[in-house]
Amino acid sequence: MTHSTHQHPAHDHHDHGHSHGHAHGHHDHAHAHMPNNKKGLAIALIITTGIMFLEFFGGLITNSLALLSDSGHMLSDAGALALSLVAMFLSAKAPSAQKSYGFYRFEILAALLNGIALFVIAGFIIWEAYERFFEPPTVASGSMMAIAFIGLLANLLSAWFLMRKSDVKENINVRSAYLHVLGDALGSVGAIVAGLIMSLTSWYVADPIISVLVALLILKSAWGVIKNAVHILMEGTPAGIDSAQVRETLMQVDGVVDVHDLHIWTITSGLNSLSCHLVIEDKKDHQTVLQEAVRLIEEKFNIAHTTIQVENGQLQHGELKV
Repeated sequence: MTHSTHQHPAHDHHDHGHSHGHAHGHHDHAHAHMPNNKKGLAIALIITTGIMFLEFFGGLITNSLALLSDSGHMLSDAGALALSLVAMFLSAKAPSAQKSYGFYRFEILAALLNGIALFVIAGFIIWEAYERFFEPPTVASGSMMAIAFIGLLANLLSAWFLMRKSDVKENINVRSAYLHVLGDALGSVGAIVAGLIMSLTSWYVADPIISVLVALLILKSAWGVIKNAVHILMEGTPAGIDSAQVRETLMQVDGVVDVHDLHIWTITSGLNSLSCHLVIEDKKDHQTVLQEAVRLIEEKFNIAHTTIQVENGQLQHGELKV
């Protein structure tokens, strides 16, 4: 029996009847965006922190909950961006004997913590808005709008830097940070709208109402990030990959009679892994079948990190739990 291909620093051991490995540098693929991601996140962090202080003190001076709620969102964003940066430095650390996959997963943990932080912030905003709803205080709407407008411009600038410099589509960590920044931009728009309503009508209840809408937007983006992070941590099949289709592709390899113990999971954003057992006809050459299976999985599904155990009819092993 032979078994997987490709040497990879994280998997250079051999266990009974089955060797691990990996093809041409997925490391290069995983880290191709790293410097850009770091730069985009660092710029966004500096901008966000500055505006957070502006909106916080501006909210206190103008007595606007909409501004304070946006600065609270900014605080979670600054934390999120900082956490994302720390995660990137940590995930670049080399694998060790204790952590054979390295620190890639820290990015997913960072995204999960970001999502939870957003839930907490949104809860505080809704509670404060509820209390203000019955006795809305007077708000200095002109100053509030000016501060919110500066906040909006800064958020759009941060989002632009993240779009230009970073991998917003593929990297869950950068995407969670990007969603934070976009949520902030919506929060600033909300504060501007509330300021406009109050300056025109003196209807001060607009402030807590807009704050609740901002909080609901925060919750929506947070839920998406948490769901995605939990799915990865639960070793769920990566989005866009159909395990039935993967099984069908492997069954098409000449000589394969059965595929079992098939698992596909995500190590971190843009880095997927696969393991399975292939039962082949006794007369077929193991290496030929293995080479074809590895090639197909990489070509069709862009999974380079494969661990495949090739078996013939003589091999007997116990029932597998998962």
